[in-house]
Formats: sequence, C-alpha cells, structure tokens
Amino acid sequence: MIGRLYERSLAGAEVEVEYADGRTAPLDTTRWLAPVDGDEAMLSRCHGPTLDVGSGPGRLTVALARRGVAALGVDVTPYAVHLTRRAGGRAICRNVFEPLPGAGRWATALLADGNIGIGGDPDALLRRVRELVRPGGEVIAEVRPPGTAGRVERVRLRGRGLTGAWFTWATVSVSDLGSLAGRTGFTRVEAWKEAGRWFASLR
Repeated sequence: MIGRLYERSLAGAEVEVEYADGRTAPLDTTRWLAPVDGDEAMLSRCHGPTLDVGSGPGRLTVALARRGVAALGVDVTPYAVHLTRRAGGRAICRNVFEPLPGAGRWATALLADGNIGIGGDPDALLRRVRELVRPGGEVIAEVRPPGTAGRVERVRLRGRGLTGAWFTWATVSVSDLGSLAGRTGFTRVEAWKEAGRWFASLR
C-alpha cells in the first residue's frame, strides 16, 4: 500500500503523510521529478561510481549519467525505477539492506531528500552504506539544520480512500552527525548549506 500511494503521488495525485500524533502534511513527490535548487551541492562531489539510495524518480541518478558519472539508483517502488530508466538512468527495484551490485566498490553513496531517515534507524542505515562504499569512500546526506531535534516517528501515507501501513522514519540534523558518524565507523564529517538546504559528507 505504501508503494501504491507513493506511485500515485509521483503521478500527481494528492497524498498526505499522517503522523502518529495526528499531524498531517502533503506528500509532494512531483518536486523530485525535476532538478531542485541545491542539488549541485551533491552532484559536484560525485567523481566516481555513485549509488543513489532511495533514488525515487531518479533526478540525481539521471543528472550524474548525463555528466558521464557511473550511477545506479536504488528504490523500492517499481514506478519510480521505471521513471528513472525512462529518463535515461540506471536503477533497480530493491531495498538497500538487500544484496546490491558493486557492494564495497562504490566511491560515493547519496542519501538525498532526507533519505538518511530510511527505516527509522540512521545507525543501521549508515552501517549498511559503509559496507557498500569502498575504503575512503564518501556518503553525502541531506540533513536538517543545526539545532533541529533528531527524532524517530511513526508515519503512514493516505489519499483518495487508501491508507498505508505505519512505518518509521528518522530526522537527523547537522548537530547529530558527530556522534552518529562515530558510532557507525566514519571518521570525518563536513557540513555545509546551499540554497537553503543542509548537506553533510561522511568519510
């Protein structure tokens, strides 16, 4: 059901995120169908084979391919993978915790658009991504501004009479990165802001 609602959102249907405390917010996935201000902050650092985790419709995967950078998108939604391939990018429909091509050989892994929150456990996700990048590799993540409270929340999608199952999602801020990196095997953290968005590099 989560996948169906996400696909509907990509196709332009009105879908919202419902939080366990009763809050709601629109899920506007169509904004990921085209370049977003600040994307260059991630793209300019991808000089070798790049794994785009939670790639969605693949705007970053496709942008890298057009620059001549080998890139692979990974997403659990078949329609998102279809959109990536249709636009000229390479993508597979798979969970990041499942076996993936090139494990241990990727130069860079991207966690854009807050995807460091996938699964609601940033520690587990970063440990997994560390297995996927090569020694000295880099993880580039989009995070929340300094001072934002990190949290794990139960959310679900709903729209047009359909309601998805509850799942967990994490929020990670710049302020969380030092301890998070130390727990997950990274030794260097750099953070910066571009176009109102915050990014971090973990090595």
